[in-house]
Amino acid sequence: MTTSNNSNTIELQKIASIARSRIILNSHKTGTPHLGSCLSCVDILVALYFSKLNINPKAPRSAIRDRFILSKGHGAPALFQILAMRGFYPDKLLSDYGEDGSIFAEHPPAPDYLPGLEAATGSLGHGLPIGLGMALSSMISGNSFNVYVLLGDGECNAGPVWEAATMAVAQKVENLTIFVDANKWQATDRSADLVGPTSLKDKWESFGWNSSEIDGNDMQEILAVLSKKPIKRTPTALILNTIKGKGVSFMEDDNNWHYRIPNKEEVELAFNELGVEL
Repeated sequence: MTTSNNSNTIELQKIASIARSRIILNSHKTGTPHLGSCLSCVDILVALYFSKLNINPKAPRSAIRDRFILSKGHGAPALFQILAMRGFYPDKLLSDYGEDGSIFAEHPPAPDYLPGLEAATGSLGHGLPIGLGMALSSMISGNSFNVYVLLGDGECNAGPVWEAATMAVAQKVENLTIFVDANKWQATDRSADLVGPTSLKDKWESFGWNSSEIDGNDMQEILAVLSKKPIKRTPTALILNTIKGKGVSFMEDDNNWHYRIPNKEEVELAFNELGVEL
């Protein structure tokens, strides 16, 4: 790896730490839940928005922009912070988060309300069908762009995910990539205990997708896999093995943080671990 690549990895890791600190502080101030689920997917969001996606915050509706859909819509607080840090809107716009009338809710709103969003999500299992439609529109219209969809591992219980997975292969949609945030938890229990142990990599491969599995909280691994060229006429599935609550020791792999809100002392401890000043 070159020095330049090392520098890029370090810079993105710093951005991820700042994003995590903002998400945690926001949860404390507004009482917004799903903190653990937000922290597990920060690294892939940072890598996409700061290194991979063909996007322009000054032209958020460009016809040839890449599309990103947060299908696990409960991770919206993470996406909102990343979009602000990327320049789609000023940080101060987030000041009314959680208040009546705010455009920022627990799930992403419709695209017309917020620049950078592509779809209102949160009803699990719907993001991939929407993304598939967008990818097909690119092929039909001749506007060349890529579509990326982030799902949760628990979300992969939903039937529409696999209906879309089958159609994507049948239509040879090569400009569609999904990421599965496999943090091993659902709202109330371990994913494996609720639906049985399964290899998500093998499952997506069995549906005909080009599938691989990486450490989804390792920025270097993420950047390496994102740099690979997609396989022609085949959609891609990347299984991200992540840790719920990643970045803060007392939140990591503790499903209480699916709903818990950090108090002032916990916020201070988290900021200290992340190396960010409060």
